[in-house]
Amino acid sequence: MIQRIEIAELTRLLKTSPAVALLGARQIGKTTLAKLYASKSKKQTLYLDLELESHFNRLQNDAESYLLKNKDKLIIIDEVQRMPKLFALLRALIDIDRKPARFLLLGSSSPHLIKGVSESLAGRIAYLDMGGINLAEALKSRIKQDVLWFKGGFPVALKLKQNHASQDWYNSLIKSYTEKDMSELFGTEFSAVIIRNFWSMLAHNNGSVWNKENYAKSLGVTAPTVGRYLEYMEGAFLLTRLQPWFFNSKKRLVKAPKIYIRDSGILHTLVKTADMDELAGHPAIGPSWEGFVLEQIRQLKPPHLDMYFYRTHQGAEADIVLVKGAKPIACIEIKLSTAPQVSKGFYQCVEDLKTNKNYVLIPSGDSYNAADNVVILSLSEFISMDLARL
Repeated sequence: MIQRIEIAELTRLLKTSPAVALLGARQIGKTTLAKLYASKSKKQTLYLDLELESHFNRLQNDAESYLLKNKDKLIIIDEVQRMPKLFALLRALIDIDRKPARFLLLGSSSPHLIKGVSESLAGRIAYLDMGGINLAEALKSRIKQDVLWFKGGFPVALKLKQNHASQDWYNSLIKSYTEKDMSELFGTEFSAVIIRNFWSMLAHNNGSVWNKENYAKSLGVTAPTVGRYLEYMEGAFLLTRLQPWFFNSKKRLVKAPKIYIRDSGILHTLVKTADMDELAGHPAIGPSWEGFVLEQIRQLKPPHLDMYFYRTHQGAEADIVLVKGAKPIACIEIKLSTAPQVSKGFYQCVEDLKTNKNYVLIPSGDSYNAADNVVILSLSEFISMDLARL
């Protein structure tokens, strides 16, 4: 079994909070992590999966009595978004007894998109976002970086030995999301054709600046409709919206976000690359590597750092800007080459933002200084040595 780093954070949160929501895409490993925690916990646990009719029915009629009967247990509720009315009851039960580790809620959709959830449990719940298997976890399990990059971070797909088997699994996942899961997750109707086409368009434009009018025109829908689809796909933990960094400047800045497919395995399935050789000759390889690096940093960065990008209309650009509070502290350029040329636009970004620590991240190779305050180094070295120190 691949050891997930989230187990330590989950343990920490449950020591102090009466409820923790473990959130992430379907099949990402939330249930496995919750059951692993339960197996190691001294407290008795009760597991309810709301996708099972028998479990759903236990809470459908008289949830209050059932939950009170089991009040001394850690109650794990899987796919909790299937019963939105439950959140008001959980609020009341927590207010009666705020002892830690009462409820562990597993969800596949962002709480702010489920009516009443954020308001119901505000101040009573801690949130933990669970991504796919990351590079630190993979390397500890002797999974090579290229294998993780190509197959993505979904545990089932990553463990399959053959690339075609992994992509068959991803095709089934994509089909399930487009035809059933999106509607079930958010309780609203979606067009399967539009979702699939939209997802494919985003994959072929991975990392591009968002322009909803262009997508709307291509899909034959209104701009508000395509904006709503983007919000829900992000809410299902399928996309990342990287916001631009703003500050008082006379320069004209790009102010629209960039959109990335969060999982590289889904991306490679959508752009139809069968293996690393095909990916190497595909236009998607550069954006794929950029998105892969972004997801690793997003998962492994210290919580006090926020992520943005920076781009001016004059050509200054950083793929990632790490910000502490209101101060940019590091600029990052992502390069696929192992012998990269640092762009003038990146140096201009460093000058604009006055960051002291700056990096050009490459797939592999020894680290070296490109300038006094710009280091070229591998992604694995950056996440294992430098990232936690920022």
